[in-house]
Amino acid sequence: MGCAKTGSGKTAAFVLPVLQKLSEDPYGIFCLVLTPTRELAYQIAEQFRVLGKPLGLKDCIIVGGMDMVAQALELSRKPHVVIATPGRLADHLRSSRTFSLRKIKFLVLDEADRLLEQGCTDFTKDLEVILGAVPATRQTLLFSATLTDTLNELKSLAMNKPFFWESQAEVRTVDELVQRYLLMPERVKDAYLVHLIQTFQDEHEDWSIIIFTSTCKNCQILNMMLKKFNFPSVALHSMMKQKQRFAALAKFKSSVFKILIATDVAARGLDIPTVQVVINHNTPGLPKIYIHRVGRTARAGRHGLAITLVTQYDIHLVHAIEEQIKTKLQEFSVEERAVLGILTQVNVARRECEIKLEATDFDEKKEINKRKQMILEGKDPDLEAKRKAELAKIKKKNKQFRERVQQTLQEKKQLQLKRKLQKKARRQQRRSAKEEK
Repeated sequence: MGCAKTGSGKTAAFVLPVLQKLSEDPYGIFCLVLTPTRELAYQIAEQFRVLGKPLGLKDCIIVGGMDMVAQALELSRKPHVVIATPGRLADHLRSSRTFSLRKIKFLVLDEADRLLEQGCTDFTKDLEVILGAVPATRQTLLFSATLTDTLNELKSLAMNKPFFWESQAEVRTVDELVQRYLLMPERVKDAYLVHLIQTFQDEHEDWSIIIFTSTCKNCQILNMMLKKFNFPSVALHSMMKQKQRFAALAKFKSSVFKILIATDVAARGLDIPTVQVVINHNTPGLPKIYIHRVGRTARAGRHGLAITLVTQYDIHLVHAIEEQIKTKLQEFSVEERAVLGILTQVNVARRECEIKLEATDFDEKKEINKRKQMILEGKDPDLEAKRKAELAKIKKKNKQFRERVQQTLQEKKQLQLKRKLQKKARRQQRRSAKEEK
């Protein structure tokens, strides 16, 4: 297990030893590398190709969004190294018998914390299938920039005492990274973003910027909005077709576009030397997401700047980040008058983009993707929708019942209070009548 800061060369730390062992006894399939995102799989494959060229290395990339038949053919040719995302490789293992992973010597889990965590994208079932297909006698390598409870637990559960190496440092992020925050009300966030980009573009024409945002929809809207202001931007999110994703990343890497707006699909592992600035359009909910996002700049000894846009609702998240990275974020100074000057224009542009996006079938695509995912998981989408509707009905009935109960109790209380007041009034009347007599 290896844990080191972003951009410190973890990929080379497993690529080089694997190639050395392969040169001693070359055969296929020799090594399997698993990674959480498709773009990262292609980047690792690139490293293998560059460093393994003198050996005549054959590699194979198995990721979603690409032709499965072509991939199955590549696997049947027994490449030396297979770089894959767990979902697509598990699909191949379930559906075909044309290749075997029974002779692999190395199993590498890059960004191991993400692969092993249970969340919105849970790889557990796919990993079970893959681990069932690989031999018990192998070397397993786990690499990440963030050490989670799952990895610590795995370290203690391992039967043979694992070799564990962690880069010891007081601060969890690299020294060359300047980290700043901007505190602002939620409604002016986009105006601040436009102002920041304009400032960087005016001062440093050659700088590349990555803007991280929380959702695919917001990513698409921001890209449309920045294009309205003539910024050279491109979007990268999971709702795009795989070819579009590769094209967007290639254009950004080759500096055709200087601005990349992305969801957390681009937060891990991607190594783009020209990135000078990372802007967090939303404050990440988890400190480790922040570490991976800002790790896209200041890589391999280069300098970089990370700015997080913080609203009144995010202050507790910033404190959590500061606690984790063991350093305080400094405030970034901005000329507020210049931001307020473009506020109306930016808000109007955003609203226009939202209306334009609603006119397309963006949300429908999301629903289609959800249905596809359910079918792949062996669920009936219509049955699931019925269950959801029934559950919503039950919840609604329960809510109405609780409201009725509360109303009845309230009415009872009011009635009791009324009676008390009436009794009090009667007593006072009697007293006053006695005094008159």
